[in-house]
Amino acid sequence: MSQYRIAVLVGSIRKDSLNRRLADAIARLASPDFLFRQVQIGDLPLYCQDDDDRQAESVRRLKQEIADAHGVLFVTPEYNRSIPGVLKNAIDHASRPHGESVWAGKPAGIIGVSPGAVGTALAQQHLRNILASLDMPALGQPEAFLQAKEGLFDEDGCRSFLQKWMEKYMLWVKLHTI
Repeated sequence: MSQYRIAVLVGSIRKDSLNRRLADAIARLASPDFLFRQVQIGDLPLYCQDDDDRQAESVRRLKQEIADAHGVLFVTPEYNRSIPGVLKNAIDHASRPHGESVWAGKPAGIIGVSPGAVGTALAQQHLRNILASLDMPALGQPEAFLQAKEGLFDEDGCRSFLQKWMEKYMLWVKLHTI
C-alpha cells in the first residue's frame, strides 16, 4: 500500500487543547507513508435514534472520513474518569443506524494527555470497552497515559517514548489493513 490514511479523533474541542497538540506532535513522528487527518466532531448534533434515517451533513461527513481511513487514532482527555461526551457522541453517530457502522475492523490506537497523575488511564479503558463492542482491534501495548508537565511538547519531552508508541501503532495498522 502506498499510503495509509488515519482518521484522528481528538476528544477535546477546546481551542488550546493539550490533546490536539499531542495529536499534531505524534503525527509528525509517523513515517511518510502515513497520512493523519483530524476529523471534526464539534459540529455534530447530539445523537438521537430518531434521526438515523435523515442524518445531518456533518454526520455523513464524519462517517465518510472514517470509512475512507485505514485506521483510527483516538487522542482523548479524561473527563470525570471517562471519555468526553463529544467523543462518545461521534462514536455513536458513526456506529448508526444499526448495521451501518463505519468502525468495524478499523485498527485503533488510543493515547491521551491530562494534568492528573494517572493521565487518561480510565478514559482509555472505557474507550477500549466501547471499541470492543464496535469490532475495532485496539493496540494494547504500549499503553500511553501521559501527564501534562512542563516540557512535554519540547523537543526532548517524551519524544523517545512517543516514537516507539508510533512505530507500534503503524505496525498495528499495517497488520490489520486488508
